[in-house]
Amino acid sequence: MAKTPYSFSTDPSLLGAPTDYSIHVRAVRLSAGAGFIVALTGDIMVMPGLPRHPAAETIGLDENGQVEGLF
Repeated sequence: MAKTPYSFSTDPSLLGAPTDYSIHVRAVRLSAGAGFIVALTGDIMVMPGLPRHPAAETIGLDENGQVEGLF
């Protein structure tokens, strides 16, 4: 779940572990590469996901020592 780190709720004024609150999910996002679903709550920003295979797997040196495989 992507939410504020200051509270278990989505209300920034309820710090710590409040009781008797509701979590409001504003969106649900599929992270297919990672294999899970993320529930977005409150006014949170998320970082973009990573691909299944990183670009570093295709970078290497040719027989002349030149870098190849960069975007």
